[in-house]
Amino acid sequence: MKIKIKINGTIKTINVKADEYLVDTLRNNGCVSVRRGCDTTSCGICTVLLDGAPVASCSYLSCRADSHEVTTVEGIQEEAALIADFFGHEGADQCGYCNPSMALTLYAMKRELKNPDDDEIRAYLVGNLCRCSGYVAQHRAIRAYLEVE
Repeated sequence: MKIKIKINGTIKTINVKADEYLVDTLRNNGCVSVRRGCDTTSCGICTVLLDGAPVASCSYLSCRADSHEVTTVEGIQEEAALIADFFGHEGADQCGYCNPSMALTLYAMKRELKNPDDDEIRAYLVGNLCRCSGYVAQHRAIRAYLEVE
């Protein structure tokens, strides 16, 4: 089936299978920042933005994305670099496997929540697992990033 989807600002018409997940469609179309993790929506590694909101692409059927806008980290490169700088400065960047999904989630959080407190930040990030860190340095980096206008 054909779907029309806007990926990182470019409208594309793509043939997808009825049972194809968005993670596969995006990777097949050059968005290699979208990664596989658990394939059960538990880890958040496959997170992308659908119409600006974080979704797990490993469980989102591509046909449902028809007529929607999808953003991957390739679509927010400048902002992702800024986020990476904050993570690096705080020593929160370790293996990097979760970085694309974390960057997208933070990007969405900054646009959705105004002056979130620590509990709101933790709640927003609940679906993004990092197996390398204890989240303390990440939290400092996130706080610093959210304070930049």
